[in-house]
Amino acid sequence: MSVRAGMSGWCVRHPIATCLLTIASLLLGLLAFFRLGVAPLPQVDFPTIQVQALLPGGSPETMASSVATPLEVQFSAIPGITQMLSTSALGSTTLTLQFDLDKNIDVAAQEVTAAINAAAGRLPADMPNLPTWRKINPADSPIMIVRVNSELMPLIELSDLAEVLLSRQLSQIAGVGQIFVVGQQRPAIRIQAQPEKLAAYRLTLADLRQSLQSASINLAKGALFGDGRVSTLAANDQLFSPDEYGDLVVAYRAGAPVFLRDLAKVVKAPEDDYVQAWPDGRPGVALVILRQPGANIVETSDAIQAELPRLREMLPAGVEVEVLNDRTRTIRASLHEVELTLLLTMGLVVLVMGLFLRQLSATLIVATVLGVSLSASFAAMYLLGFTLNNLTLVALIIAVGFIVDDAIVVVENIHRHLEQGKDRVEAALAGASEISFTVVSISFSLIAAFIPLLFMGGIVGRLFREFAVSVTAAILISVLASLTVAPMLASRFMGAPKHGHDHGGISEWLLARYAKGLDWSLKHQRTVLAGFVVCVAIAVAGYVGIPKGFFPSQDTAFIFGTTQAAEDISYADMAEKHKQLADIIAADPAVQSYNHAIGITGGSQSLSNGRFWIVLKDRGDRDVSVDEFINRIRPKLAKVPGIVLYLRSAQDINLATGPVRTQYQYALRSNDSAALALWADRLTQRLKEEGGLQDVSNDLQMGASVTSLQIDRVAAARFGLSAEDVSQTLYDAFGQRQVGEFQTEVNQYKVILELDSRQRGRADSLAWFHLRSPLTGEMVPLAALARVVPDKSGPLQINHNGMFPAVTLSFNLSPGVALGDAVSLVQRVQQEIGMPSSISGEFQGAAAAFQSSLASQPLLILAALFAVYVILGVLYESFVHPLTILSTLPSAGIGAVFLLWGWGLEFSVMALIGLVLLIGIVKKNGILMVDFALAAQRQRGLSPYDAIREACLARFRPIMMTTLAALLGAIPLMIGFGTGSELRQPLGVAVVGGLIFSQALTLFSTPVVYLALDRVFHRPQPAPVIAGGAA
Repeated sequence: MSVRAGMSGWCVRHPIATCLLTIASLLLGLLAFFRLGVAPLPQVDFPTIQVQALLPGGSPETMASSVATPLEVQFSAIPGITQMLSTSALGSTTLTLQFDLDKNIDVAAQEVTAAINAAAGRLPADMPNLPTWRKINPADSPIMIVRVNSELMPLIELSDLAEVLLSRQLSQIAGVGQIFVVGQQRPAIRIQAQPEKLAAYRLTLADLRQSLQSASINLAKGALFGDGRVSTLAANDQLFSPDEYGDLVVAYRAGAPVFLRDLAKVVKAPEDDYVQAWPDGRPGVALVILRQPGANIVETSDAIQAELPRLREMLPAGVEVEVLNDRTRTIRASLHEVELTLLLTMGLVVLVMGLFLRQLSATLIVATVLGVSLSASFAAMYLLGFTLNNLTLVALIIAVGFIVDDAIVVVENIHRHLEQGKDRVEAALAGASEISFTVVSISFSLIAAFIPLLFMGGIVGRLFREFAVSVTAAILISVLASLTVAPMLASRFMGAPKHGHDHGGISEWLLARYAKGLDWSLKHQRTVLAGFVVCVAIAVAGYVGIPKGFFPSQDTAFIFGTTQAAEDISYADMAEKHKQLADIIAADPAVQSYNHAIGITGGSQSLSNGRFWIVLKDRGDRDVSVDEFINRIRPKLAKVPGIVLYLRSAQDINLATGPVRTQYQYALRSNDSAALALWADRLTQRLKEEGGLQDVSNDLQMGASVTSLQIDRVAAARFGLSAEDVSQTLYDAFGQRQVGEFQTEVNQYKVILELDSRQRGRADSLAWFHLRSPLTGEMVPLAALARVVPDKSGPLQINHNGMFPAVTLSFNLSPGVALGDAVSLVQRVQQEIGMPSSISGEFQGAAAAFQSSLASQPLLILAALFAVYVILGVLYESFVHPLTILSTLPSAGIGAVFLLWGWGLEFSVMALIGLVLLIGIVKKNGILMVDFALAAQRQRGLSPYDAIREACLARFRPIMMTTLAALLGAIPLMIGFGTGSELRQPLGVAVVGGLIFSQALTLFSTPVVYLALDRVFHRPQPAPVIAGGAA
């Protein structure tokens, strides 16, 4: 036989050219591998902008009504916003604007700037600055946390050093994004007015403020241009120290100057002295470092680590700078484990193929095709801009089975021709040409299963796009290599077999047993068909009944913590309770390092909330997983009275829009704040009573102490004063008003006016305040204009969701509870308590994405089935034969679902991807059988019965080898060893379960379905578009 056409023939006739091209692809692939970026997962940037507005001293109600609302009105007109959240607390409002994934973030930034400018006229006039914005990726976790401590340097100087030197130098490193200095106490000059002294000099706080606002300036002054020289003008118009401010003349009394030091204490103190951090339990600051979007995490981390020694040399003696947590520690370990899994899979597959083929040359040909295909796949990933991450590497691990499938089918067919007595060249040409249609059919129909993944929307679609494209590229490359490299190598090195099928061996033994089972199935077709129908029903029931989840919980060795205490807790009490919690955490043997902070820092907007960052030891050095650690330490932390610490494990897939207490959130909103608060508390209480959820809480903080003043407007008018005058005086005393700033060569610092610390927290100090009447010039005591009413409770912060008042419920899952069950529980309880329709509720973050993915799962499976059916229908020019091939799938579904159930795993998104993979893998058995049977019917005139029986027996060995190859590719994933295995394991379990069960059943059910459909739709079939089959 002589076949000279096609790629296979050209490569067989040009072995040197083929070898050179193969070597070139290997070298290019290796080069690309070392240049690929590294990341935990494919980069998914949420187009998000955070807007910050400051009005020191503004109450939560003031911030919500006069700052948040005007901004929200303008932002709501920006197209593409998917979520708009705001939190208003004492002195600050933070708005988070999340846009559609397809929104250009730079365009969004321009629109946000325009909206801020449009709202400026409706914002309070005494805001020190217009609101500022920054691009953020709320899904990002810190790539590194660096602690800065010193036993010798005051904390205020240490904070300044951390900002000016460390933070700014590290920010210049390529890949470094934002750096937050947690626990920062920026230097400032504080003017602490003493009301009794002001009264003695007949001065008011307004007099003090006006003097300070014009006391220190830094303006251009020009130059002197003389005949002989030019001299720059300078003046001592800027004040830099407390002593210089103390010498400021505020007024004259009896011809003598009244200095600022006569009226107030002038001290250098922190800009906010109610902020503190304790890295590893010691006072200091922590640099929380985020990466820029798209940056290579590992390269960025390495660059930071390389820069730190140089920065340490620049620091004064006694300043310690150490890395508390390096996120790449677990990323490197996880990717290393996946790379080892890939090598192990390759070794196992080649070894087992050698046992089946029983010929070294054939085994080496398969190994060569595998190596070339994977290497070229790395080159394709580099050209497409992909990274080496958990999903792309898992895609290549799974692709090992596909690549070997193609090579095995070609090599085994060449092997069969050699057994028929043909020489190497003739066998290579005939075998490759004969099987090319089958290889193309298998590969194209496999690729078809991934087409729906490419068009999935939302976060899941973005995450798995690289996965789908990587697998597709590997399959296309393997088809090319199998039909070019394999025939060329076989024509040169693959010798005639020294043993035939009748000389024993495991494959022949299995074939004999299979023949007996096949004959029984063909004689009892009704029984087999009934079993097939039962399989379909069981597969559907299993999918419906299995617990559903989103993504498996990962062990990243990093934990976020949020503390919640009484809304009116003092700074000292909060610090003490935090230290008690920290002592418990530090005593646990699984903890490597930790940091905690209180005050308005690190995402907290009140004194009653704090933050913890906990780093665990490497997985091999501790006896518990992250989730087990949280469950173990939770009862110990609960013993600290008056405070609750909520813990959640950091995840690579983080869909929260900002700092959250727990993994999952449910948001309620209504235009009736009172009803919202009532029903939010009712729902929270009921969920606490229900089993299945833990750490249930809400962010409704209504216990803040509010001291109110009742202004007598008639009395004020009598003196020519207004409510604004009274409010301005109160703001001067208690609002920490910024009255100036001074600049150095490296930074700018604030000058803050406030009341003396002894009187700052006392309501009776109001009696000392005086205002000057513009009508008479006399001093009017504040007590004559206003009175203090009894304290009441008010909100500590006010939240909006989409411009409506909102309350967010947070919860974690109890051990063994699936997210799908928790979602159903929340919805059921909401109905049971009779929550009115005026209050709407929706899940947020991961829970919302889960709902979306759950709704699209059946559609995705059906779309994959339809895409495969279309491709097969086109290839076979038949409506019927694709149904025969797809009949292999129900048994795979049973195996996948029940092994997941038996393994104690949820049906997560990773398991769904495993099911999509099964659609592509399992149907190859049907293709191998149907393709051979059709060729036997058309070319040799065999009956359908004889044709399908011969096809089953002739294709038994390649079916077994290809299935085993795919199985070996998934088993290391199923075993789930090493860092990050939690994410990969469900995919491996689904694939292994589906392959084992389908292999056990479809070898017997597929021929019966083929005959049944032939009887129903019997008519002559045209030849396929691409000639193929087997001899």
